[in-house]
Amino acid sequence: MKFLFLIAFIHVLPQCTGKPLGRDDCHQQPSEEIKREIAGYSDIAKAIINLAVYGKAQNRSYERLARFVDTTGPRLSGSKNLELAIKYMFNALLEDRLENVNLEPVKVPHWERGEESAVMLAPRNHSVAILGLGSSVATPPEGITAEVLVVTSFDDLHKRAQDAKGKIVVYNQPFVSYEETVKYRLQGAVEAGKVGAVASLIRSITSFSIYSPHTGWQAYQSDVPKIPTACISIEDAEMMARISSRGTKIVVTLKMGAKTYPDSVSFNTVAEIVGSKYPEQVVLVSGHLDSWDVGQGAMDDGGGAFISWEALSLIKDLGLRPKRTLRLVLWTAEEQGGVGGEQYYQLHKGNISNFDIVMESDVGTFMPTGLGFTGSCKAHAILKEVMQLLQPINVTDIYENGSETDTGYWLKDGVPGASLHDDDSKYFWFHHTQGDTMTVQDPSQMNLCAAIWTVVSYVIADMEEMLPRK
Repeated sequence: MKFLFLIAFIHVLPQCTGKPLGRDDCHQQPSEEIKREIAGYSDIAKAIINLAVYGKAQNRSYERLARFVDTTGPRLSGSKNLELAIKYMFNALLEDRLENVNLEPVKVPHWERGEESAVMLAPRNHSVAILGLGSSVATPPEGITAEVLVVTSFDDLHKRAQDAKGKIVVYNQPFVSYEETVKYRLQGAVEAGKVGAVASLIRSITSFSIYSPHTGWQAYQSDVPKIPTACISIEDAEMMARISSRGTKIVVTLKMGAKTYPDSVSFNTVAEIVGSKYPEQVVLVSGHLDSWDVGQGAMDDGGGAFISWEALSLIKDLGLRPKRTLRLVLWTAEEQGGVGGEQYYQLHKGNISNFDIVMESDVGTFMPTGLGFTGSCKAHAILKEVMQLLQPINVTDIYENGSETDTGYWLKDGVPGASLHDDDSKYFWFHHTQGDTMTVQDPSQMNLCAAIWTVVSYVIADMEEMLPRK
């Protein structure tokens, strides 16, 4: 992926702590006719909630997800595990008797981390836990042994540029928020390379750690030397900062066997419930099927993918068929910058006028608090009425920003977008780590998330008119 493309995606990342939008934010009210139309879905909404939360489908999305991640494991772009996972889901969607189940080919990056290690040799011997960052180059087979320069920011690095040449730069930047701090993961190697560093080690992008490094994607610039780069734990970053502040020399040996292969063929996985009246019009629900190569990818983004599948299953189980087509897309290679989402957009953007709303869940499936939304004030007013159907589970708020990595292209072109908003206070504790496993997931919370996702997508798909874009 190009560097600027990745940086652009920072601006469409979910806003994790936004406030609910109130009536003062959009001075629009739906017509009484639309209010009555939406209120008429009350019984259907209750039936969906009862089935998902209390009925035969209770815990189904959780159990499906557990079976899936226990079978396939982590699912890195270009890997055999991801290929297995896509085949697994294709067959599962067919067995669920969904319609138009198909695979859309996507060219995706193929990077493997290989063996990797870091050892602090001075002032004492200490094994440093690392996770190489996606697209990183390897070290020589014997590794890189160099003195460490600890910095707290890019400004600090540039002020000390003369000291950085030939050293391993360790970033010990404070965590402000994911949106603000992730730039060190994305750009850390480039900025260190500019000043002649031989490698970079970056404090993991999280507020909390139990000695757990976090991986993620990064990108080089063609005019800057490529240096090996990895994330380290908060604990080791802070330890090296303390040692350095005392004027003590730190020496580290870094070994990374990372390798980038030619792009490989993967697939976005698609299934539908075809609309009864306006089949050409689409309400899209989605999550990404790929993950990093650590943990199980249960939280990021197994949960989002599986509540999206659950939405179609619940509607089918209730014998419902909305007026518009409800389309499930399980994206590939989201972690490499939304590769599957971008190629899907390029393939289908000619039909953009028929996309009613695009929805993606990709910030966990914890206790839900509402929906993030991007769209016109008229569309917001309609969605606000739809959310009132969720009063039985007390989740009715709408928050700023419904964009996610895979759906952001559509929102930039004016298509309304929604994302699941939940209590993500612990999301970045596990994000891109070995800790992203089924242990993080809670079946009762997934039930609630599935109910919200299903009620909203069904009602929008079944209303007589599409959501207004102006």
